[in-house]
Amino acid sequence: MTLPTLLPAETASAVTDAYARLAEVFPGLRAEVLTDGETAPGGVGWVGAHELAAGGGALDTFLAWDNAQVLRDYGQQARPDVVASFGLHRYAWPACLLVTVPWFLHRRVPRIPVQDVSFQRALGHLTLRVREFACLPDDPAAALPGARVVADEAALRAEVLASVAEHLGPVLDGFGPRMRRGKRALWGMATDEIVEGLWYIAHLLGEERRAMTELEALLPGTTKPYVGTAGFRELTGPDGESLPTRDRASCCLFYTLRPEDTCVTCPRTCDADRLRKLTATT
Repeated sequence: MTLPTLLPAETASAVTDAYARLAEVFPGLRAEVLTDGETAPGGVGWVGAHELAAGGGALDTFLAWDNAQVLRDYGQQARPDVVASFGLHRYAWPACLLVTVPWFLHRRVPRIPVQDVSFQRALGHLTLRVREFACLPDDPAAALPGARVVADEAALRAEVLASVAEHLGPVLDGFGPRMRRGKRALWGMATDEIVEGLWYIAHLLGEERRAMTELEALLPGTTKPYVGTAGFRELTGPDGESLPTRDRASCCLFYTLRPEDTCVTCPRTCDADRLRKLTATT
């Protein structure tokens, strides 16, 4: 494991290097760790995760963006539950990366309760406070304030799932009444956001296969409240090549707008269509 260079605790967080690497490979998303003296940003376009969890006017404003996007791009009105599903995905996908990217790159798992995260979706900008993080015994960051040492890789995987659940649980409660889905379906969506977010970023990092292996260990299918496994499997391409895919635990409902254009990992997409989409991308 390659460890990042540690800066003094007062000028850097244990996860700063991981977020810098994320921004390098995916410039559309920037995660900024706030210091103790910094105030979380506010104003037009900003929303606190705790506001989304509350399910009130801030969530209405957040979802208005998704509703306008559907009307603009597809020329039709989506059902309210479809709009809410799109909005949840567009928040949860980057939010999960706040936890999974530091874990994947440096074996550090921050705790990010909803009161400590803000999001500006138009800018792809997240801010957060990291008051506590888990790490392994041999990590130099174990000496930093807020470090909590865990015994081994299995314990660290448990920290990943606990941190995401602590953050997304209240957010799912906020979105839930608008989505016409039960708890199991909502946590299936959370499972998909964890897997597909890190899988995509790892591909950009050139570490797709390692991410698949680690995600399979992270989500074996027996950890509540999550639903389903990482879901990876292999298809054989026209030239005998191996093409990785996965089966989502949930559906994003995009088919309600374009029935003929389902996602490549959608449960509704047959393997023949998956192969066609994957080979066209390649």
